[in-house]
Amino acid sequence: MDNGKGNILVADDDHEIADLVEIHLVSDGYRVFKANNGKEALEILKKEKIDLAVLDIMMPEMDGNEVCEKIRETSTIPIIMLSAKGSELDKITGLRNGADDYVTKPFNTLELVARVKSQLRRYQNFSNGATVSQSGLIQLENLMIDKTTHTVKAYDKPVKLTPLEFEILYLLASHPGQVFSTDDIFVNVWKEKSFEMSNTVMVHIRRIREKIEVEPRNAQIIKTVWGVGYKIEA
Repeated sequence: MDNGKGNILVADDDHEIADLVEIHLVSDGYRVFKANNGKEALEILKKEKIDLAVLDIMMPEMDGNEVCEKIRETSTIPIIMLSAKGSELDKITGLRNGADDYVTKPFNTLELVARVKSQLRRYQNFSNGATVSQSGLIQLENLMIDKTTHTVKAYDKPVKLTPLEFEILYLLASHPGQVFSTDDIFVNVWKEKSFEMSNTVMVHIRRIREKIEVEPRNAQIIKTVWGVGYKIEA
């Protein structure tokens, strides 16, 4: 991270909201780049080293979901969606497009800053390859995970995961045969109490399957235990 705690992109066509978020992030030591629309956000991403993006969904020229998809083509930086839309479908759409978190307007600015910090901690550990013991290497049938280098291979092919996806997969793989409910996964990975976040977890599981499974609809690595949760066999 080049400047202070990190460089944050805030893309929102509501100037008051963008300014308010900027004030709190700057006071906490972050450098903020603001964009008024989706195309401007992508231009900033090309020119600056951005560590995390906060994207409003409803923006002119290119909406937040489109920007999120574009970012995910080349980058695993954390993405927090910010929108007045609060339905489960809108949240699922954002997460499916590659977002890591979703905050609904009106929101508490201090909560948003806390989420930024949480996502950046996860991303820093992922990028730096946090040192762990030899047990950080997991080798199962058709799956290899090395936590020291944060690398994954499925069916002997490298897989590119976001830090959040990596943590979910590592949690399941490090407890082979154990079934984790969506609440268990949320508490262990997000480090927060679960408040009906099952859809959020399910969307992330779907994204991981799309990357590691030969046939995602007939998953052989991450198995569904109907009515209970998910597991990876020993």
